[in-house]
Amino acid sequence: MGKLVVTEFMTVDGVAQAPGGPDEDRDDGFTHGGWQAPLLAQESGAAVFEQAKSMNALLLGRKTYEIFAGYWPTAPKEMPYTGLLNRIPKYVASQTLTEPLEWKGAELLAGDFAESVRAVKARHDEVHVIGSLDLVQSLLRCGLVDQLNLWQFPVLLGSGKRVFGNGTVPAALKLTQSAIHNNGTVQLTYEPVGVPTYGDFT
Repeated sequence: MGKLVVTEFMTVDGVAQAPGGPDEDRDDGFTHGGWQAPLLAQESGAAVFEQAKSMNALLLGRKTYEIFAGYWPTAPKEMPYTGLLNRIPKYVASQTLTEPLEWKGAELLAGDFAESVRAVKARHDEVHVIGSLDLVQSLLRCGLVDQLNLWQFPVLLGSGKRVFGNGTVPAALKLTQSAIHNNGTVQLTYEPVGVPTYGDFT
């Protein structure tokens, strides 16, 4: 069975909605789209790609798939992600999209959600999920996430879709890697290790 790795770019208050541009996702009247762009730096960008280059399949929710499919097939070839994302198989979890998908190498998950994701993990050594916040909650509920790569940027937004919002399943995590980059971005890598334990200070 392969590993399923979730990568999220988030603010200090946990918002991960529309990091890339003003019109990326305006759901619920979100007005802070593009918050990540001024905070990108060469050092942290290289570290993000270092984590990503080991993926050999990509799993996405519908909205993130549509954003990616609208950009990466014609993205500049000199960008490191262009060749990687266009080359690997892509799987999409959606109840509204229909085949065929426009991005070459992309296909819809079919059948039972958990079983279909397990089948994808069985076919690939490392399956990555980027963004796809609703999908991530479903994966966590089914116990299918093996690693969380969280990139926390030094900004507060106060509103927007959060990585761990309502419905997050309680889980204990083990920190396996951390780094602070020159632009103030904090890089955190966690592995789920079961359920939380509880005590009493009294």
